Amino acid sequence: MTQQSDHTQDAQKSGFETRAIHAGYEPDPTTGAVIPPIFATSTYKQDGVGGLRGGYEYSRSANPTRTALEGQLAALEEGERGFAFASGLAAEDTLVRATCKPGDHVVIPNDAYGGTYRLFAKVEQAWGVEITPAPVSDVDAVRAAIRPGQTKIVWLETPTNPLLTIGDVEALAAVAHEAGALLVVDNTFASPYLQQPLTLGADVVVHSTTKYAGGHSDVVGGALVVRELELAEQVAFHQNAIGAVAGPFDAWLVMRGLKTLGVRMDRHCDNAEKVVDLLTGHRGVSQVIYPGLAEHPGHQVATQQMKRYGGMVSFRVAAGEQAALDLCERTRVFTLGESLGGVESLIEHPGRMTHASVAGTDLEVPNDLVRLSVGIETADDLLADLEQALS
Repeated sequence: MTQQSDHTQDAQKSGFETRAIHAGYEPDPTTGAVIPPIFATSTYKQDGVGGLRGGYEYSRSANPTRTALEGQLAALEEGERGFAFASGLAAEDTLVRATCKPGDHVVIPNDAYGGTYRLFAKVEQAWGVEITPAPVSDVDAVRAAIRPGQTKIVWLETPTNPLLTIGDVEALAAVAHEAGALLVVDNTFASPYLQQPLTLGADVVVHSTTKYAGGHSDVVGGALVVRELELAEQVAFHQNAIGAVAGPFDAWLVMRGLKTLGVRMDRHCDNAEKVVDLLTGHRGVSQVIYPGLAEHPGHQVATQQMKRYGGMVSFRVAAGEQAALDLCERTRVFTLGESLGGVESLIEHPGRMTHASVAGTDLEVPNDLVRLSVGIETADDLLADLEQALS
């Protein structure tokens, strides 16, 4: 709500880690506090009717802690404006309401996150928005799925969840824009440290800030960052009208997490690469899925648009579904649980857990698939844990 200070503007011109620490907030002019306070308030005293201090009147519309996070997010994604929400799905739904109306059409990934698919299939379609799944790795297939004049959004995850498919952001942005549609990129798996889709032509970036942005499995949140001011104004209106905003304490936790995103992501990537080395060629594993592998179909595109290949690893268990389920229960350092992106390593069975909502559809994932969120523990401990579980 308030104008950015010289301190914040200078931070936005700096390197990623500097922006992560300094963008969005000027040290408090009264106390010098370098960390934003948690403004646990619902309303604000006005200096006369309509005399708002810094533009604040009610915390659904704006809250100083949330404003600081939104500035930080915009700086990291190199966007015009950021918006913080109560969850990633709240962010997604608000964006669809801001850009679509009944009768419009959206192209979604054919291996989308289960929650995103459920939102579109069970909520947005009931509202009148039609959807077509398409493989994001195939530009021609996405082009063929678009309905010119009706398609308002091409929705992209890259890497996708959980099959780690890679979509070419620049190429898909061109295809979407040719048809008058927006390209929306769910950047949760990569995080802004590894990939900035807005600089490649995307119009909106979506995050579940629960994941790598927060990074400590202690907060649920979501975010949108937009490239153009006109769209930012549409999103701002709908964010206020719908009201699924991040509370000040949640915003503060995400802000704290983002300050260490760069160093955490490097460790996540280091550990993931070592895990991939262990799994590759292991007799109990029939396939390892990781964009950093030369044989991954999206390896070249990932190399061009990502700084590194991320901390998520998926693999298929040679002995089938029951063996995959048993494996998930045998690990000791990897915790069996949903979600991802925290400092601790997690293991899950997508078909029975995060992607149960797509069972029986064209988006159903293999039943022998296991997904790892590789944390920042000592790498040798992670490798020993997987080795004993696979044995």
